[in-house]
Amino acid sequence: MKFKKAMVAAALGAATLLLGAIVPATASAASNKPIIVGSKNVAESKTVGEIYALALEHDGYKVTRKPNISNNVVFSATQKGQVDVYPDYTGTIVEAYLKKNGQGKSSAQMAKIARNGIKKDGLTTFNYAPGDDRQGVGMPTKVAKKYGIKNLSDLQKQAPKLRLASQGEFEKRPDALPAMNKAYGKYHFKSLKDYDTTLLYKIMSQGKADVAPVSTTDGQLATGKFTLIKDNKGIWPPYNLVPVVNAKAAKNYPKMKGTLNKVDAKLTTKQLVSLNKKVGVDGQNYKTVAQNWYNKNIQ
Repeated sequence: MKFKKAMVAAALGAATLLLGAIVPATASAASNKPIIVGSKNVAESKTVGEIYALALEHDGYKVTRKPNISNNVVFSATQKGQVDVYPDYTGTIVEAYLKKNGQGKSSAQMAKIARNGIKKDGLTTFNYAPGDDRQGVGMPTKVAKKYGIKNLSDLQKQAPKLRLASQGEFEKRPDALPAMNKAYGKYHFKSLKDYDTTLLYKIMSQGKADVAPVSTTDGQLATGKFTLIKDNKGIWPPYNLVPVVNAKAAKNYPKMKGTLNKVDAKLTTKQLVSLNKKVGVDGQNYKTVAQNWYNKNIQ
């Protein structure tokens, strides 16, 4: 019996060694419990969240996807462990969640404030991406060229000739038009009308407005039809893309950090604009766009 047990043990040991040689080391790190990858209910978040999921699966983890979570819910859901990780922005964490002023801060400073600030919530962040989805102002390219507008100082001088389309809050929020007025001088726009946020580019393309608040990673900025006006005095802080992670999940899945850091290193502002154009302008499915990007940039 001892001889048979020894033979069985030897056989099992050999099988274990063989499996270890065949199965990737990353797979052994994967828990039986799937990593829950969430995203907000906007195209950029869903696309990046899907890229995160693909990367984690490639590195041997099981993944459960939870896209389309309300902006107001996803942060607290991650606190509660209902989500393990989702893409957010350093600026959103600092200014919306922590209620701190990020004006004048660098990307690295914003990332540090964000990471330290959410520790108390049982959360952490990994490396921030170079991609920066901050506040901006956009114009139809032909209008910007007509008036020689390249930056917000130029825009301030030409404002009396231009019509501003807003979404109902840009003209009121302290960090939006009031901040522009304070830094650059009063903007006396020819007119100001409010529209649904999703219609602002359409309104400008129809010639009904000349200026509108935009985000610096909007897909429409890749079409050539619209121009992002430079914030030459730097009034708007960085909003770098960053994974928000449940701290317990970060410990339970120790290789998740390396996996997502590798992804985020490739997500530049230009890349995010391109991804958003494919989804929001060209009408491609975000899962297809994420898969194609992942195949080209990570695999």
